[in-house]
Amino acid sequence: MTKKLTIALLSGGVSSEREVSLNSGRQVYEALDKDKYNVLRYDPQSDLPRLIAEAPGIDAALIILHGAYGEDGTVQGLLDLLGIPYQGSGVLGSAVAMNKLAAKRLYQQAGLPIPDFIIARRGSRHAHEDAVQRLGMPLVVKPVVGGSSVGVTIVRSPQELDCALETAYVHDPCALIETCIQGTEITGGVIGNDDLEALPIIEIIPDSSHPFFTYEAKYKAGATQEICPARIDAELTAKAQRLAMEAHRALFCRGYSRTDMMLRGRDIFILETNTIPGMTATSLLPQAAQKAGMDFGRLLDRLIALSLEGRSVPG
Repeated sequence: MTKKLTIALLSGGVSSEREVSLNSGRQVYEALDKDKYNVLRYDPQSDLPRLIAEAPGIDAALIILHGAYGEDGTVQGLLDLLGIPYQGSGVLGSAVAMNKLAAKRLYQQAGLPIPDFIIARRGSRHAHEDAVQRLGMPLVVKPVVGGSSVGVTIVRSPQELDCALETAYVHDPCALIETCIQGTEITGGVIGNDDLEALPIIEIIPDSSHPFFTYEAKYKAGATQEICPARIDAELTAKAQRLAMEAHRALFCRGYSRTDMMLRGRDIFILETNTIPGMTATSLLPQAAQKAGMDFGRLLDRLIALSLEGRSVPG
């Protein structure tokens, strides 16, 4: 009989997305096959000393953390030092995907389509005037570091820009001001290390009370309609899947990722790539995996297997 693997399940943490992480962690724990895995749970907010002490007995980790100190390469670096393999991207991929400016520059270098943008920094007024002149209206303002649409605002008049920037600066002293692509939001999941599999594309439709896919629209039951597969033709589907895989490679991702995109006519623009997508059974990437014939438990099995694949060298 195959030996049970000891899995460290990390959830919680200290970011603004702590509650989302705890909820994901609970559902992942329930879905893991206890005949295959001995699951040890850790909350990095309080349990890092215990994780370090117990590391020699751990076969692999599932990092179900979102935001700073979880999705940004910090926990990944600690696990590398401890010699514990983990699902998903290493330090480099995690860090650049979490930093929207670094990600955009890598997308640009790879020739991938993104919305026009400029950078704004706390204390500087130059970006305000430049944004309106160069990008027009409407605009999207977001903190450079962060996830789950925290601190993001759609700006529809120049008078709203100051307030939007102050909202973003609560989370990061550097903000992105982007052209707002008005169209249909879609997202594409990718699974694999060297050989990538693109999952079915999902169409995202927040209800009329939400101006875009906000934090509340993401996590409030019934606030968003998610259609999988997306109601787009085969050519656009293939294009979106190709862009999701190219974004995964451009950011040095590993294991899995989910890339959010905007569809305007026949054009697709990449918004950002998530290296630890939401991991409840009804989250977007698990939904797409389900449509591809992989239920939540099997998806977790696949991610654990990928974490153990070629992990002799940290990264």
